[in-house]
Order: sequence, then C-alpha cells, then structure tokens
Amino acid sequence: MSAFLDTMIARAKENAQTIVLPEGGDERTLAAAERLLAEGVARLIILGDADAIASSSYELAGAEIVDPRTAPVRQEFADALYELRRAKGMTPEQALALMDDELYFGVMMVKLGHADGMVAGACHSTGDVLRPCLQILKTAPGIELVSSFFVMVVPDCDYGEHGTFIFSDCGLEVQPTVKGLANIAVNSARSWQTLIGTEPAVALLSHSSFGSASNDDASKVVEATALARELAPDVAIDGELQLDAAIVGSVAASKAPDSPVAGHANVLIFPDLDAGNIGYKLVQRLAKAEAYGPITQGLAAPVNDLSRGCSADDIFGVVAITCVQAQQRA
Repeated sequence: MSAFLDTMIARAKENAQTIVLPEGGDERTLAAAERLLAEGVARLIILGDADAIASSSYELAGAEIVDPRTAPVRQEFADALYELRRAKGMTPEQALALMDDELYFGVMMVKLGHADGMVAGACHSTGDVLRPCLQILKTAPGIELVSSFFVMVVPDCDYGEHGTFIFSDCGLEVQPTVKGLANIAVNSARSWQTLIGTEPAVALLSHSSFGSASNDDASKVVEATALARELAPDVAIDGELQLDAAIVGSVAASKAPDSPVAGHANVLIFPDLDAGNIGYKLVQRLAKAEAYGPITQGLAAPVNDLSRGCSADDIFGVVAITCVQAQQRA
C-alpha cells in the first residue's frame, strides 16, 4: 500500500463521512465494506436485499442496510426526484419506478443529505453510474464540466511529487473542446490540492513543445493553456509540452527553459481520452504504478466510478478518497 493511500485512510478516519455503496449484491463490495468498517474509515450505507446481505459471511455490524424496494423513504425520494425532473418531462410514476434502481436511489441519498458521497461501478457501466449524478446532483457551483482523473503512484520514481501524479482525463471526456480541456486542467489542479495538499504544477501535454510542431491538435492545447491560465491565475499551468519536457529537468532545460512547470509537472493533462487512457495503462503496467481511479471531479457532491474489473482493495481505496473529497466539500 502506498504512502498516498495511507494518507487518504488517515485523513478519512479523522472525520468519518457517510458513503453509500449501492452494489450490496456484489461480493467485492461486501468484502470492502467489512474492511472499511473494521478500520473505521467511513460510515456506510449498503443498498440491496437486506436478508441476503445480513446472511452473508461478512462482518458488517455498524453499516446501515437499506433495500430501496421497501425503504420508508422511497416515496419521499420519488417525490423529490419528480420535482427535480418534472421540467424534463418526468412523471411521478416514472420517478417512483426509478427508486427500484439502486444507483438512482443512492444518488438521491446523497442529494437529500442522507449520505456524503457514493461509490459504485463494480457491476455497472460508467454511463449507468454517472447518468443519475448528472441528472440529480449536476455540477458544482462555478464548474462547467464533469471529468475524471487517476492518481498515479510510480515506485522508485524521482519525477512528479516523488513519483505521484494526477493524470486527466483518462475516463470521461473523449474529445474535449478548448474550453473543456482548460476546465479539466483547472479542476485537476484543485483535485491535486484537495488530495495531495502541495502546489500543483500543471502541464497540458502534446506531441509538440512550444511550437515545435504546427497543426490543429497542437494549437488546441495552446489555446486551452491560455484559457486555463485566465481561469486560474494562481496556479502554475503551462503548455503545450511534450511529456519528457514536462517531467524531466534536463529535457525541460533545452525544450522549455523559461517554463514555470516544465521539468517538475505533477498534474498531466492529456489532449484526449485516447491519449489519457493509453497513458495511464502504460504507466500502470510497465512501471508497475498504483492507479487510483477514475476519480470524478466537478460534480456537486462526490460520486466515484469503479472499474467493473475492480478488486475489494480497489473499492476500499476509492471509498477512502471519496471521504477526503467529501470532507473538503463540507
């Protein structure tokens, strides 16, 4: 376990948050819940068949087990959902029917203050997890775009923050616009400050460094960098930068000697989802890095998506990170 995750766990324990886990029928979720409860990382609400969960082999004392189909708050949640979505054509009957969906029910728990955050995705797609979030929670004040990031912890690495980086966006925005890319950069810098606590150095990556190539793709990164600086003048942001110029001091000295970021970037912004997704998986597999994510940023409350191939340990780690996000929001 990395020093980063140790820090997240310690911070989560300092002010325990209530996290809803909608996938109570999944063995990995219950195994993670057992450990989270045993270590006092979070207060938990587990959704699912109460009898089946109670009869499982996992020690879940202290968790609140809620079956959305029979919960006393079911009608209250349906009424609130109807009020939120009636302008979009939702009927009361449709709102009530959606309370059978554990993801919608879980997001309503967060919306109405029954929980501080939610973690799901072990057996649901990213689209399924985020759809109710975007419909119900929407974006945080002043935020225009929901995106995602990975915290990458690379062993025996002198780059970044002692081998720790944020990579974004590796999970959501397929082809961000100039404005979208700028927002991803700014939001990722804020996420770095929330989780890592040191000053972010944000590099918008490209195949070009400061005009070494001239084409539309490089120009998009240049424009996004300028906009990101306007949006966050207090943050060190630079681009367009090739990856080696962004993180390696000797390369930065020749390719970008006057850059406030080059050579020591710790927040790496990829130009599109292809680059981001390939990049984080290369580092994870070839450098044996720990990859925590995708962590969602930009929502009005913390909801994080899991890979359907996740382990119980992955769920444990994402819940700890979600708790720290919820503490910051509070």
